[in-house]
Amino acid sequence: MDFNNILTLIDKVSSKGNISCVEVEENGMRILVKAEGQLTGPTDMQVEKTVCAHTEGGAENEHAGGQQEPAMAREEHSPAADVNMPAERASDLVVTSPLVGTFYASASEGGDPFVKAGDPVKKGQVLGIVEAMKLMNEIESEYDGIVEAVLIGNGQMVEYGQPLFRIAQR
Repeated sequence: MDFNNILTLIDKVSSKGNISCVEVEENGMRILVKAEGQLTGPTDMQVEKTVCAHTEGGAENEHAGGQQEPAMAREEHSPAADVNMPAERASDLVVTSPLVGTFYASASEGGDPFVKAGDPVKKGQVLGIVEAMKLMNEIESEYDGIVEAVLIGNGQMVEYGQPLFRIAQR
């Protein structure tokens, strides 16, 4: 499947709904289509090329630099992550990912998470890290409150604008 076929597939699928990402595994012929706001559980996979299309602007972003050699994406599930909970409730505040990358709940592998459900947080407190292009970007709380839910597991890929934490106001 070449890049033009992938773009044609994105056009056909996105006309049917609010598609935020399409993932392609060339040799295994695996195609994963994600709808906006959809949360997925952890998986181990071999990824050759991922194409994400933002349907509002029509801009395409080729992840992994278009390289043909496979890159391993290993995801770990954190017991603190509650990916089955809805991202928002009417009275809650949501902290979203400012960029595409890999989410880490702690500063080091095997370390304690920055926060977990039930922890009080203050505005500016570090909640997690998103690694993008080998740079570690701290995700800070935009609100004072209590972490009601961690919506993403450690080591999972995140999209721009994806809900990461739900915070209840005090």
